[in-house]
Formats: sequence, C-alpha cells, structure tokens
Amino acid sequence: MSSGQPSDSSEPEEPRGAGVRHLDELLREEESDNQEEEEEEEASRSRPPSPPPERRGAPDLDSAGEHAPGSACRSAGLCDSLFSWLWKRTVRRGPFVDPARDNFRTMTRLYSSMSPATDSVNLSTQTHGAVFNLEYSPDGSVLTVACEQTEVLLFDPVSSKHIKTLVEAHEDCVNNIRFLDNRLFATCSDDTTIALWDLRKLNSKVCSLHGHASWVKNIEYDTHTRLLVTSGFDGNVITWDTNRFTEDGCPHKKFFHTRYLMRMRLTPDCSKMLISTSSGYLLILHDLDLTQSLEVGSYRILRARRAPLSTEGSSTGSRTGGSRHVNDSKLHPHREGLSPRNSLEVLTPEIPGERDRGNCITSLQLHPKGWATLLRCSSNMDDQEWTCVYEFQEGAPPRPPVSPRCSLRLTHYIEEANVGRGYIKELCFSPDGRLICSPYGYGVRLLAFDERCAELADCMPVRTALLREVRSIYSHSDVVLTTKFSPTHCQLASGCLSGRVALYQPHF
Repeated sequence: MSSGQPSDSSEPEEPRGAGVRHLDELLREEESDNQEEEEEEEASRSRPPSPPPERRGAPDLDSAGEHAPGSACRSAGLCDSLFSWLWKRTVRRGPFVDPARDNFRTMTRLYSSMSPATDSVNLSTQTHGAVFNLEYSPDGSVLTVACEQTEVLLFDPVSSKHIKTLVEAHEDCVNNIRFLDNRLFATCSDDTTIALWDLRKLNSKVCSLHGHASWVKNIEYDTHTRLLVTSGFDGNVITWDTNRFTEDGCPHKKFFHTRYLMRMRLTPDCSKMLISTSSGYLLILHDLDLTQSLEVGSYRILRARRAPLSTEGSSTGSRTGGSRHVNDSKLHPHREGLSPRNSLEVLTPEIPGERDRGNCITSLQLHPKGWATLLRCSSNMDDQEWTCVYEFQEGAPPRPPVSPRCSLRLTHYIEEANVGRGYIKELCFSPDGRLICSPYGYGVRLLAFDERCAELADCMPVRTALLREVRSIYSHSDVVLTTKFSPTHCQLASGCLSGRVALYQPHF
C-alpha cells in the first residue's frame, strides 16, 4: 500500500519508546489535573478534602506494539491500548470523579491529534469509482468499502492490507453496507437488490433479495427481531426475515411508504424509526413494531409542525418545554384503548438562516446512545449546507422521560463548505458520541459539542449553540463523501469521489 500522506524526510525518526513516554506523561498529567481540581473544589466548600480518585495506571503500551509488524501496527497498538484504557476508566468511574469532567483533557488531545495513518488505502478510480459508504465490522477487524463501480472491497483496518475484492457484487453502484454480526453483512445497490454475504465464504453471495422497484439506498438491522430493514428511492421501507433466509432469498413485506424518501434509520434500541425526505420533512415512527405492515391511513399521525429552536426559556434540565404540554388524551388516543404502536410524527426541522426557504435532508445519523439525531441539510437552491444536531425531547440519562411522545430540539449546528453539490455526504458519530466527523470539502472536520469534547448530556446548551471544531484534516484530492469511526479502535476512515480511502489515527 502506498502512503496516504507523504512523510517529511527531513524530520528525524522518533525513537520507538518516545510515543510510549508521551502517552505516559499525558496520562499522568490527566490524573494530576483531575486530582488538583477535586481538591480545589472541596476546599472552596469548606469541607475536609476528599481522598483523591483511584489511580489506575496506563497499560503497558510498549508491549502492546511489540509484536505488531511495522510502525503503523505499533502506532495502532499504542492507540488501541490507550483507547481501551480510557473506555474502561470511563465505565468504572470512581465516586470522586465528576462525570462531566472525567478524561476530557486526554480525550480532547487524543482526538485533536488525529492524522492520516502512515499506510492508507488507495483505490484506483478507473476500477472502483467513487467511495459511497464505509462500514466496520462490529469487532473492528474488517473495513468494508462500497464503490461506485459495482464492487465491494474488504481491508484489514490496522495493517491497511487488502483482504478481498467482491468483483461485480452488484450490477450497479453499491450504496450501503450493514453488518448483521461479526461475519454476516448486507449490501444494497442501484440495481434494486440487496445481497447477503458471509466473511467466511466470500466467493459467492449467501443470497440476493428482490423487492424494491428503484435504487436501494440504505440498510438497518433490528437485533431484537433479526429483521433486515431497507429503504429506497421507490419510497418503500421493506422488512426481510433473516431467520428464514435460503439461497433463494427470505420472506419480506412492505412496512411503510412515503414520497421523496432519502434515508431511514433505527435508533440503537430499535424503538423508533426516523425517515428523512428530500422535501425537508423528518418522519418519526414511535413505539416501533416492525412485524406490522403499515398501509396508508393505518398509522396515527401525532402532529405536523416545525422542530423548535432553543429559546431563552428552554433549560438544560427540561426536555419537555411548555409548548409540548398538551392534552395527553388527545395527543395519545391509544391510552383510551387504541394501539400505541407505530405512531407517526411529522416534523420540519428548522435550520438557522433557512426559515423561509425549503431544504433537503440528505444525511441522517443517530447518536450511539439514542440521545439525538444528526442531520446534513442543504437548501433547495443548493447554495448552503448545514450540519445540525437535534435532541430527543423525551430524555436521556440522567434525565428521566416525562412523556412517551416528544419532538426534537435543535441544540447545535454549523454551516458546511457546500463543496461537491449534488452529492450526498455521510456524517458519523464517534463510538462514545462525543465527536462528529463531517465531510468538509477535500477533507474531514472533527466537531464537538463544546471545547472539552464532553458528552452531549453533560453540555446541553440553554440556547442553540455552534458546534466546536476540534480539527480539520485535508488528505484527499477530491470531495469527501463518507466517513466512519471504528467501533473498537481509535481510528477514523474517509472516502472520496475519486475512489481513495484515508485512515486516521492519533499521532504521538
């Protein structure tokens, strides 16, 4: 593999142990800073100082990279060890650690040091075409690439080594890839089909699924019912029963239909389905039951209005503002005996500066903890583009839900470069939900909710706030169309219109 970014030969090569020393110093500084802040807070409250938080030493990062071949693997080993250590420390917080402050210095420095990896994946535009989608396996061991010219490529994301090319995986553009587990994954295409694949036997498809009448654009998977859910430009959302698939396919049924459908997503707990449209509407199906087919008129519409902007009267602790306190029996007739499942809410998300102009919701993602939805919107004139974060009003920990039905509230936004008009740019959340990676012209932009890379629940603004730019990285020669964080490694991938995939990891 050729290098994703040429190295500066004039700089002396850093000794192998230097990265480890830098990490150790960074971790010791983080522990010291946290301890000092806690002592200052306790002293100001005129109480006896609390005992310092338990010091958990960083893992032996040197040994983590000792057996990895090449500098790229050694760096990946260091990053993975640090990433795992931070994750465990976050999960096992001590009683004297403030959750809103824990690790933010280390996490900020870790993310802000993201740089193109020494070895990045380069794809030839003559063979593969543009990169439309990237997807990691749940265990992070495989990176799959959906290409414009009918192919799917598989790589080892740590070593950047090519594993397999699925030649003619489809008869047209491959649009989206979704893993069902660590071995099974599905692909969809403009040829109107969906294909199932097994990593253990990539010489042929497990089966092909036929049911859409137009381009199939994205795939979701309900882990509870094991139903595959697909949506396409025919306006249909179709469910596929993977419990009963054979070589000839699997049973399917049309679940929902709407005009101008762009993207469809399930929340992490599969309790809601969100659908974005090119006409600017956002549809939310609450209390989702995928086993029921919804014909026109069979679902109950809750309300159709704009998602409100944050106002001075909004509070960080309230997710059910005054305008949302309505007659519950009228809003939720199912409480009087009707079925509560699959109730439909229709919203027109409001975008700053676009109140009097229509917009198209081109990209739709969900926060990994289900707290918010992430939208990429463009104006009807296609002269402006925005990234917006909308909080689910029904609550996220530690705030308990007040009502089973609520709207969305715009909490953060930022204007984008609007380069590559007409192409859909896919954003993504980091696995912990602290960061957003957004395609930005010929590179990517890492965005956070505040300057500390805090979690959304810990920095909810009173008024709508701008997303904070953590870092911008320009490593492509063409417009970036898709981005993806690894679920297990401290790594990020991006793909562009000319067919190149770049890998990023912290640089020490």
